[in-house]
Amino acid sequence: MKIISAAVTLTLAACLGGLPAASHAAEMHQAAGAADAQGNLHVPADYRTAFEFLGTWAIAADKDPGAKQMHDVYATPGTIAAYRKTGKFSEGTVLIKEVFASTTAPMSTGTVSHADKLMGWFVMVRDSKNAHPGNNLWGDGWGWSWFDAANPMKTTSTNYKSDCLGCHVPAKESDWIYTNGYPALHK
Repeated sequence: MKIISAAVTLTLAACLGGLPAASHAAEMHQAAGAADAQGNLHVPADYRTAFEFLGTWAIAADKDPGAKQMHDVYATPGTIAAYRKTGKFSEGTVLIKEVFASTTAPMSTGTVSHADKLMGWFVMVRDSKNAHPGNNLWGDGWGWSWFDAANPMKTTSTNYKSDCLGCHVPAKESDWIYTNGYPALHK
């Protein structure tokens, strides 16, 4: 509730003219617990319990049956309802993708893959107002960063154009996000 209350308070303040637009965007990111005022991203500590679950991706193994990775994706509270209403991600939306190495083994239901060891996180923050123009991890409407499992507070990304954008080019028309993989976003 604290995240939602802070976001609502900041949204009202910005709408009433209490915060300039760039400050509003930065404050929204801070309220969601994913960025500081300079745009330095990190993994919010409580995302598994405070955020909404969007879906899971399975990355197929190269040769053997099953998956080599599982990607679980979470979004800030209210993302699903807002996206269903507008077809877009709201300003300040935070997406957290957990990336796990997976294990595949026979079970009574068949060959099953499941998440095993956390490899890291990919964090994105919706920023259509360009709140951090001098930060190389912000652009094309988002803040972008990869975090190794050992340190959720320090990104290993240095420039979103070279480190992140390449994987998202096929999803450019859907605001750089593969929305087809998130059934919760669609009615």
